[in-house]
Amino acid sequence: MLKDQGLMSWKELAPGMYILEPGNSVKFKTGDWKSHKPVLDKEKCIKCGQCYLMCPEPAYEENEEGYFICNLNYCKGCGICAAICPKGAITMVLEEA
Repeated sequence: MLKDQGLMSWKELAPGMYILEPGNSVKFKTGDWKSHKPVLDKEKCIKCGQCYLMCPEPAYEENEEGYFICNLNYCKGCGICAAICPKGAITMVLEEA
């Protein structure tokens, strides 16, 4: 278990990757499943919250400045946020190991 955050890695799932308990995704660091991650350009961002609303995880959280920041511990890299951003403020970049 990732003791510093209290989250489990995908490597700690049962064989077959079964999640046997509904609603338990908050216990897992699902963000290490992704190959690409979203990067926000604050210069382009209009703080509309579309990324927050459309994220299927939901991995976005509003910060004190009103920007919606992706929590990479839960982001799976689907790219929906980048696709729906009306200003093109989010780009998907290759996740480095």
